Amino acid sequence: MHTGGEPLRIITSGYPAIPGDDILAKRRYARDHLDHLRRFLMFEPRGHADMYGAILVEPSLPGADMAVLFIHNEGYSTMCGHAIIALGRYAVDYGLVKVVEPVTHVNIECPCGMVRAEVEVTNGQSRKVRFSSVPSFMFASDLALTLEDGRSFKTDIGYGGAFYAILDAGQFGLPISSSVTNKLTQLAEEVCLAVRKAIPLSHPDHDDLAFLYGAILTDGKDAFGDTPTRNICVFADSQVDRSPTGSGVSARLAIQHGKGLIQTGQSRRFESIVGSGFEGAVTGTTTCGPHPAVIASVKGLAHYSGKASFWFEDSDDVGRGFMLR
Repeated sequence: MHTGGEPLRIITSGYPAIPGDDILAKRRYARDHLDHLRRFLMFEPRGHADMYGAILVEPSLPGADMAVLFIHNEGYSTMCGHAIIALGRYAVDYGLVKVVEPVTHVNIECPCGMVRAEVEVTNGQSRKVRFSSVPSFMFASDLALTLEDGRSFKTDIGYGGAFYAILDAGQFGLPISSSVTNKLTQLAEEVCLAVRKAIPLSHPDHDDLAFLYGAILTDGKDAFGDTPTRNICVFADSQVDRSPTGSGVSARLAIQHGKGLIQTGQSRRFESIVGSGFEGAVTGTTTCGPHPAVIASVKGLAHYSGKASFWFEDSDDVGRGFMLR
């Protein structure tokens, strides 16, 4: 499937059982013992440097309809909004939940916690999906940092199931809509390096969640308005999200709400560099440990793109997986 252009390879069979008392234990086991399968499915010749995947595992939380591990070119993420939108449709269409019209609820256990999806269903056809994420919060705001080349910048850090450095690319004279993607990607990587060196992260729920997943460069349009705001998310190993990034939109909403730039109940459109969009809103407030937090609502549409079966021949050493960048 893909959501707004961002791929999602849903692994439906072939993986061995992944043990663990909870989803984070399963994530650690897959990372430590089954990582060759991630490379096999994400890397060339079966995938590419920007491929993304979802491994369905047994749920451990009460009330979960399904549980998922997310995989990409570097490892295992803790939350993925574009995947949730796709998996919501998948759960309805493949009978993982009882279908109710006009909205079917799907509870998806992720490494960051339970994410609740609402799938629009009309005449048996699944369509758009809205999800309410785990509590999202502004970890830090207006941090003044310096890149290795001496350029100074300001950034916020937000959590929406994963931590992101979020900043206006206009500080570097790079408009999101017209800049070369490679330049934006390089800048995002330099920002991540500076943040990782200067800012220790922590999460009140678990240390496994306390890492910087990527950087989100924006057009600076953070204040609520009728016009969309556009961003590019660069995560993992220079991987570029083709969608607006569901967890990133959640983190942006938390920061915007924390700064008084958007109010509860206001909805706006967030766009990616390919022009695809998510609808985002703050639907409530809560806390996450010491942090004031919001419940972010993100809505989008995923599409099916095909089915595939992959196999491995013993003599195919190159076929174990490689990347050229």
